[in-house]
Order: sequence, then structure tokens, then C-alpha cells
Amino acid sequence: MTASPSEPDVRAEPYDLAVVGAGSAGLSGAVTASELGLSVALLDTSSQTGGQFYRHPAPALGAVRPEALHHDWSAFSDLRRRLTASGTAHLPGHHVWSMVREADGTWTVHAVTGADGSGERPVRIRARALLLATGAYERQLPFPGWTLPGVVGAGGAQAMLKSGLVLPGRRIVVAGSGPLLLAVATSLAAAGARVPAVVEAAGYLRYARSPRALVTNPGKAAEALLHGAGLLRHRVPVRVRSAVTEVHGTDRVEAVTVTRLDNDWRPVPGTGRRITCDALAVGHGLVPQIELATTVGCTTRRLPDGTLGLALDDLQETSEPGLWAAGETGGVGGAELARTEGELAARAIAARLLGRGCGEGRTGELRRRRDRMRAFAEVMAAAHAPGPGWQDWLTDDTDVCRCEEVSAGRVREAVADLGARDARTVKLLTRAGMGWCQGRMCGTAVACLAARDGAAEPPSERRPFAVPVRLSTLAALDGDPAEPADPRPDAS
Repeated sequence: MTASPSEPDVRAEPYDLAVVGAGSAGLSGAVTASELGLSVALLDTSSQTGGQFYRHPAPALGAVRPEALHHDWSAFSDLRRRLTASGTAHLPGHHVWSMVREADGTWTVHAVTGADGSGERPVRIRARALLLATGAYERQLPFPGWTLPGVVGAGGAQAMLKSGLVLPGRRIVVAGSGPLLLAVATSLAAAGARVPAVVEAAGYLRYARSPRALVTNPGKAAEALLHGAGLLRHRVPVRVRSAVTEVHGTDRVEAVTVTRLDNDWRPVPGTGRRITCDALAVGHGLVPQIELATTVGCTTRRLPDGTLGLALDDLQETSEPGLWAAGETGGVGGAELARTEGELAARAIAARLLGRGCGEGRTGELRRRRDRMRAFAEVMAAAHAPGPGWQDWLTDDTDVCRCEEVSAGRVREAVADLGARDARTVKLLTRAGMGWCQGRMCGTAVACLAARDGAAEPPSERRPFAVPVRLSTLAALDGDPAEPADPRPDAS
């Protein structure tokens, strides 16, 4: 059942567990915890469950077969059915901007409501334990022309198709790095788009260096074969060790230049080839969304692709007692891994709060499955990690920070002439990363440019607010922010 944020009732007692994020990991954790006897609140920014992976059209669009655009839809259907049958308080349209550990050990989660977080009043949820399942966002590496209309994120193109049943163009080049590209290209081609090429900056040979991870995860090989068959059926060529190094057009995308790369991702002179298209779907992997956790001091670890994920123990608990995490927050690994980690975390939380075991045999099975899939995720991250030579794509007038219109030349000037040695100093000197996205789009690029020839430090992902918050919301903290009613059937 769903609570309306406008209801005046206030829940006096804290929930046993608050889950932030209703994607694969969050749904799995919420329904498992509820079935084990915990009172659970499930908060999510979207009006529908499923997260980015199981994004689907609103009922008003009248989609006859929304499952046609998804892999493993039955797993999501099962989680959605279990959620409906459980006593979980599902709170859609809740944008969590902060969380605080209170003196008594409980947690307070602060959120704003509405489609874009502009609801009339703030919401406060109290819980004895927290499970973060906030997912990830796309990593973008800039290149000349990437701000032209018609350039969209690879995941964004897939989201447009899954939720809106629309295409970003009719002739779409898919480019970047990572296995998401294959899924995106297959979906676009199946929906009727012409895909002239899938352009992969890395290659697939690095997977062969870890045969154990491949053998113990046959499902991943099956997925690759499925996408490969789809691309073959639609006659979509895959170009590896190549990248889109420039976009051409005036009012929107008209063509792209695809260039061969060396082993460090530097463009090979004389190999550029122009491909006509009216849209480009591009992305260079995913970045764990961990700012809520880092703000309260959770320890992170550097992942093989250069991003930061949360450091978790064997039962998914962070370095902060009472705060667990599951899914992409610990490293990108796909929906099946996320569901496994969500259930594992929920069982650990229930055992802690109830003071008894919650299926030790099942917990051991989940841990083994998690370790097997996590090992493959590490191999995948290493295989598609950006090489340092991608910076050679950039001309001095290429915008790096789109929000503040900071060019690569200005960043380079801050480093070469003004003495900047890290992304924070570049930010102070140029405003790169101070815009609406708070560095989510440009953080990686700025950090790499600031590092010169050294290893770039991943963006810290530490922000006082995870989403934009109005001053009126902060002022209301001195009062008594509204809390949603308890929607469970047995609530008084």
C-alpha cells in the first residue's frame, strides 16, 4: 500500500527498517525484511517500483507488453507481487536528501516529496536500521560536440524507450564502454531504430584473463550471446577499441566521427571515420550513487574501473553500525547480484534486530552466490576501465562542465598556470562541478584533467545534501516536519 505525503497522521514509533531505493536491491531487501517480521518503510524518488533496470511505462500509456523490453522480468514481477502482499509502507516520490544517526542509535531519514522534490513540505522517517539501495548513475567522458541536442546517455536512451516508449532518434549510434551498450543497442534496434554501429572503447579479451569468473557465471555468457544474436539479426556491427571523438551538427546531431584507439585509449591518427546519424547514445559505465552514505562517514573502496563504492562486510553492513547497503552502491554488478545482496542484507538486519537466526542455510547460500557474482563484476569493471589517453579527444574549447560551461582549456589553465593539483582546487578556480548536477556529469573528467599524468583520484561523492533542497525545507527542521501515515493494514 502507498502512503500519501499529505496525510496528517504521524507515526509515533520508528520503523524497524527504512530502505532507500525501490530498484532490484531495495525491493528484495524490503520484502524479505517484511516477510521476516520487521516493519519496513520503502522510499523511492520514482512513482513506480523497479528502479532504472526495471523502468516501465506508466499505466496511462497503455503498453500491452512492457516486459518485452526487459531481461528477467519474472524476477521483478515476483518482487512486486510480494511487495503488494507484505505490510511494507511504500513511499513513492520521496527524494531523500539527508540522514542522521540519533543519540539513541536510531536513524532519521529526511526527504522531500513530489515528482521533482518540490513538494510542499518535508518528510521525516525514523528507523532502527537503514538499507541503502540507491543504485548508480552514468559516467560521461566529454568530447567535442557532446552538448548538441540528440546526444543522450546510453542508459537515458534505454530509459526513454522503457518508460516513454519513444526513441531519441531514428538512426542512433551507440557508443562508450561497458556491457550496457549491447543491451541498449539491442533494445533500440528491436524497437525499430537503425543502429549503424555499437562503438566500444575497450574490448572483450580482458574477460578471458579471468576464466574462473566466466565459468562460474554462465548466465552472463548467456546474456552476451542473447544480445549478440539480437545485434546480428538486426545487422548491427560492433567496433571495439574505438570511440566517438567528435559529434557534428548545427541544431542537432547530424553525424559522428569514430576513431580507433590504442591500448591507452589515445586516438590513432588517420583512423577517423564519419558515420551519419541523428542521435548518439553514449556512456562509459556506471558510478555508484553513495553520497548519502559518505556524508555520514561510511568507508569507501576504490573499484577496478576507478570509481568509488562502499566498503561492506560479509553481510553487507557498512562501516557505520546499523547502516547496510546493497546493489550498485558496493560496485556495479547487475540486477541478479543486487537482488541477492538485498535479501542477504535483510536477513542480517532481521537477525540483528530480532536477536535470532533468520535462516543460516539460506544466508550461506546467498553469500556464496554474492561472492561468485561480485567476482565477475570486478572483472567486468576492470575490462571497461577508461584508459588515460581519452583526454586527447578534448580540444581546449570542449565544454567539460556543462552546467557552468567550463571548457577543457580553462581546466588545463587552472592546472598548468594556477597550480591546481586536484579536482577540488579546479572547482574553486573555475566553478567546474558547482552546477545543478553537482559534479555528477563532469566529476570524472575534471579529476582526470587535474591529475595531469598521474592517477586520478575518484570524486569524493561527499555532499551535504544528496538532492537540491529549498531553504524553507531546512527552516522547517527547527519545527516538526510531517511524517507519512503508517499504511500497514494493522496500523492504528
